[in-house]
Amino acid sequence: MNKQFLKDSLGWGFLLWLIGYVLGFLLFVFVPASMIGWVIMPIGIIITLWVLLKKVQSNSFRYYLLVAIFWTLIAIVFDYVFLVKALKPADGYYKFDVYLYYVLTFALPIAVGIYKLNKNEKQNQQSLA
Repeated sequence: MNKQFLKDSLGWGFLLWLIGYVLGFLLFVFVPASMIGWVIMPIGIIITLWVLLKKVQSNSFRYYLLVAIFWTLIAIVFDYVFLVKALKPADGYYKFDVYLYYVLTFALPIAVGIYKLNKNEKQNQQSLA
């Protein structure tokens, strides 16, 4: 593993998870607990897309797939340790919004990777023509 991959996978994966975690605590005062995930999700999607479009760079689908796997593992493990085990939510934690969050955490890096790779391929084809 090189330094850039560690930054993109572990660094950004942890930072994105931490942003959602902190937002959850901040919103707890203003939003019903059952709605916090739904309020955080659009914010998280925007931030995640920005990171993927501006900060994560690769010419390999495998790279984006590995980033997706690492980000999803970070989200699942840290949610379990720091939310489920540490806070023991009375109504449980795992609901539809959480499962959707995990799916998006996995799917967004792959989708952006495909988009970027296709865009680069089209640019390369145009420059050869």
